Amino acid sequence: MTAINPTFPISSTAALEARAISCVRGERELFSNLDLQVFAGQCLHIRGENGVGKTSLLRLLTGLASPETGEVLWNGNAIKKEASEYHSKLLFLGHRDALKEDLSALENLRLYAAIDGITLSEQDAFASLWRFGLKGREDLSVSCLSAGQKKRVLMARMLTRRAQVWILDEPFNALDAHAVQELQALIAEHLESNGLVVLTSHQPLAIPGLRVLDL
Repeated sequence: MTAINPTFPISSTAALEARAISCVRGERELFSNLDLQVFAGQCLHIRGENGVGKTSLLRLLTGLASPETGEVLWNGNAIKKEASEYHSKLLFLGHRDALKEDLSALENLRLYAAIDGITLSEQDAFASLWRFGLKGREDLSVSCLSAGQKKRVLMARMLTRRAQVWILDEPFNALDAHAVQELQALIAEHLESNGLVVLTSHQPLAIPGLRVLDL
């Protein structure tokens, strides 16, 4: 097991906060006056039926979209005013895996490390892929991997990105039972290092520090 994740500073105030945010898509209001707080060491599990606005809420929390009303804050500062600072600490994984299909798993990790401005040694890159069952597949084109194996590449990216805030949209999709346990263990490690997680999932989760928000 590779020990890449740093321990993040403990904050005595809410690290990620939404104040009275509302979301409108087309002519439909998905939710309004929504408040939430996520502290270091906590995981917020957002639940709800399809179409209630789970993905839209995640996009608001990342800053990829703006709320109709209200604001999202990182350590007390509006993320729209501190975008660079916030995004440097953020990892967002949406429905699309965002992997480069023509590159190998190893090349994907090294590419995203370069984009993120992170020094990632070849040893750490290999160790991360091996941890999630990709030994022997490091140099295969991602296009040759199964959906579950692509998710495992993303799990390696979560480990190597070193972001304090993880926002994950249905991260357990396409994972078998063993990989689900591995991802929950990875999230638990992140929380122990004072990271924080916001995720959506339709399945019950067993993660320490878990809180639930039903939309």
